[in-house]
Amino acid sequence: MHLREGIQTRVTVRQRYDHLVETKAIARDPAQEPIVAALDHLIDDISQKRLAKKSSALGWLFGKKRERSAPVKGLYIHGDVGRGKTMLMDMFFELVPVKRKRRMHFNDFMADAQDRIQKHRLARKNGETKDDDPIPPVAAALAEEAWVLCFDEFTVTDIADAMILSRLFSALFANGVVLVATSNVAPDDLYRDGLNRGLFLPFVDVLKRHVDVLDLDADKDYRLEKLNRLPVYMSPLGPDADRQMDEAWQAVTAGRPAAPATLSLKGRHITVPLATEDTARFTFADLCEQPHGARDFLAIAARYSTVFIDHVPVLAEGKRNEAKRFILLIDTLYDHQIRLVVSAAAPPQALYTGKRGVEAFEFDRTVSRLMEMQSRDWLDGWTERHGKRASLEVGKTMSV
Repeated sequence: MHLREGIQTRVTVRQRYDHLVETKAIARDPAQEPIVAALDHLIDDISQKRLAKKSSALGWLFGKKRERSAPVKGLYIHGDVGRGKTMLMDMFFELVPVKRKRRMHFNDFMADAQDRIQKHRLARKNGETKDDDPIPPVAAALAEEAWVLCFDEFTVTDIADAMILSRLFSALFANGVVLVATSNVAPDDLYRDGLNRGLFLPFVDVLKRHVDVLDLDADKDYRLEKLNRLPVYMSPLGPDADRQMDEAWQAVTAGRPAAPATLSLKGRHITVPLATEDTARFTFADLCEQPHGARDFLAIAARYSTVFIDHVPVLAEGKRNEAKRFILLIDTLYDHQIRLVVSAAAPPQALYTGKRGVEAFEFDRTVSRLMEMQSRDWLDGWTERHGKRASLEVGKTMSV
């Protein structure tokens, strides 16, 4: 428990981290130590803010005026993939003594915010509200629901999101929101080479005023160390890979009838070429060569627990849009813990050959996640979540 003036109050991130080290669940990493300390310091700041709010609320009883407490600065933790950022943030989220808190993928949060903005604009059009600007009421509602926000894999690829981030987060911070985020890139590298990036840059300044930026510069990729690869990634492409994908499909669906399906999404339709109750099969072209976005991939992840993707090509410099969609797709499937079966032209680390733009940074995360999604731990976890046996044999990745 955390000691404050001799009184035991709570478990700390430090104690949780040390326990994992002592039980050999993780190895101690000197690069993670400053992050652990910063997260505990932030919990102290948040706890003091809560006490100050209670004191201020009761101040009228004693005829005293309370000065408004200084805003709490959050944390932005960046570093290469597999260095433990998400693990540490999840410890913080579990232990921070706040009821109104929210932990989610950044793309999910922005999809929710965009939905609320659209609903406000419709209400204004219908005469249900007189507020022309949707940002202040949307930010106030989001802050009321959760004033501690934790975002895993903070990244900006959507121009619609990029254009509203500065105003939206300025309003959130003005409403007392505390942000903790992990990312593969430093704030100054967000939305690099993005369309109209100059309009996005004010957000970077807003962000850096309201968070302390920490670089988790660990030497090891812990995801890669614990991998036990499974036959869910078939490479290279060809008749043998197609046959093995078909065999995997038969094993997963257990002979259940499959047919095309349609998902409805805000007046649009997403075509699923082949599906059973909980399993869907697409080609890369179906998902990444069409104008799909985060909402489409979220709808797929919400509907199916297993997704097959056939014929992922090597993505060169001229395929940046397709690469962006593939990065977003894998992020979404990973964050929603979907079982993934893929046939691809090359191993994950050779799928993207472009050297310029934000995709070169972000595809490193995609590579790491594609590899982790082949691991024994990942599929064992999937099996526990869905209460059924994983139909795919544990072993080596299928290379043909």
